[in-house]
Amino acid sequence: MSEENSTGSNLIWAVTLIIIVAILAGALYYSGFLSGNKKQEVDVEIKVPAATR
Repeated sequence: MSEENSTGSNLIWAVTLIIIVAILAGALYYSGFLSGNKKQEVDVEIKVPAATR
């Protein structure tokens, strides 16, 4: 009886670990850490017209 309970417990822990790792990997991918997409910088120049007198 003890062996069956241990096997079931190990299975539950294995499934739980897989779920936790999948959630962490999904969060890292969604944040862009794992996707490898480099954020591009955009050069914006704002000019104000000269005041006329």
